[in-house]
Amino acid sequence: MLPQLAADFSTTVSAASIIVTSFAVAYACAVLLQGPLGDRYGKLRVVTIGVALAGLASFGCAAAWNLGSLAAMRFLMAIFASAPVALGIAYIGDVIPLEDRQATIARFVAGSIFGQTLGPLFGGLLTDWAGWRSSFVVLGLLFIAGAAILFLRTRRGWPAPGHGRFQPLAVLLRLVARAPVRWLVAVGVAETFFFFGAYVFIGAFLRDRYGLSYTAIGLVLAGYGVGGLVYSSLVRWLVPLGDRRLVVLGGLTGFVAFAVIVLSGDWRYAVPSTLGLGLAFYLLHNTVQTKASEVAPDARGAALALYASAWAVGQASGVAALGAAVAYLGYASAILAAAMGFALLGFWLRSNMARLHP
Repeated sequence: MLPQLAADFSTTVSAASIIVTSFAVAYACAVLLQGPLGDRYGKLRVVTIGVALAGLASFGCAAAWNLGSLAAMRFLMAIFASAPVALGIAYIGDVIPLEDRQATIARFVAGSIFGQTLGPLFGGLLTDWAGWRSSFVVLGLLFIAGAAILFLRTRRGWPAPGHGRFQPLAVLLRLVARAPVRWLVAVGVAETFFFFGAYVFIGAFLRDRYGLSYTAIGLVLAGYGVGGLVYSSLVRWLVPLGDRRLVVLGGLTGFVAFAVIVLSGDWRYAVPSTLGLGLAFYLLHNTVQTKASEVAPDARGAALALYASAWAVGQASGVAALGAAVAYLGYASAILAAAMGFALLGFWLRSNMARLHP
C-alpha cells in the first residue's frame, strides 16, 4: 500500500516507507523487554496481553490523519506486536528436544508465513476496494480475536511469576557478553537488512514498472508466503542436507529470484520468483533461528528477544538504506545490490556457523 499512502499524504514512496521503519525500530526496542518479561512472567501470558494491545493500536493506525501520525501509531503497534514470534520460538525451545526443534519451529513459523501470504493478498484487495484504512481495521479485529483465543486456550497453563528483583538490562548485558550471542545478533541484522530491504520495494517496483493494480501486486507478493510454506512442508527432507548447504542454497536462491524480478521485463516472472524468495529466506533464516533457540538455554526468552531485535534493526536500517538507494539509483540497481549482499551472507555463514554454538 506504499504507493497509495504516498499519494494520499502527498509524498514519495521512499518517504512513505517510514511507516515500515518506525514499526521495525519500535519492534527492535520493545522485544528486548518482552524477552526477559516472558522468562519471568510466562511467555504465553506476555504474548496474549501484547496481541490484544496491538489490536487497539491497529485501530489507531486506521484513524491516522497524516504520515507522521500513522508512523507514530505503527510505532506503538510494534511495541505490543513484537512478542509472539520470539517468545513463541523460546517456548518451543523450552518444551521440544533439540533434535526435533528445527522441524517444530518450521511448523510454528508456517502459521506466521500463512499470515504473510494472506496479508499482501487481502491488503491489496482491501486497499483497492475500501482504501488502506480498512486494512488496519481488519488487522485490529484479527489481533483482538487472536488474543481472545490465546487467553481461553492457554490461561490455565500460565506459570506463577518468578521471584526476586526483575533486572532485564542485567540479563541482556550478561548475554551480550557471550561471543555466540554477539555473532547471532550480527547475523540477525544482516539477514533482514539485505532481504527485507529489497523485498519491501518489490510491490512499488511492480506498480512503477508495470502499472499493476494493488490486488494484482498482493497476489504476486503472496508467493513469498507460499514459498515459506513449501519450505515448512519440505523441512524434514531439507534438514539432512546440513546447515552449511542450507544457508548457501538460501542465499543463492534469493539472489536469483530478486534478479529475475527486476531484470526479466515481464511481471509474470515475478510470480514464481516471489515463491522462490519465500523458500530462500527460510532456508537461511530458519537454520539460524534454530541455533538461536539453543545459544543461551538459561535465558532463552531473552536470547531470542535479542535475535528478534536484531531482525527488526536490520529491517529498519535496510528499508531506510534501500529507500535512499531507490531515490538515487532506481529500483532495479538498489534491489540487486541488496540481493547480492544476501547471497554473500549465505556463503559467509557456510564457513562461520560454528560461531553460533554456545
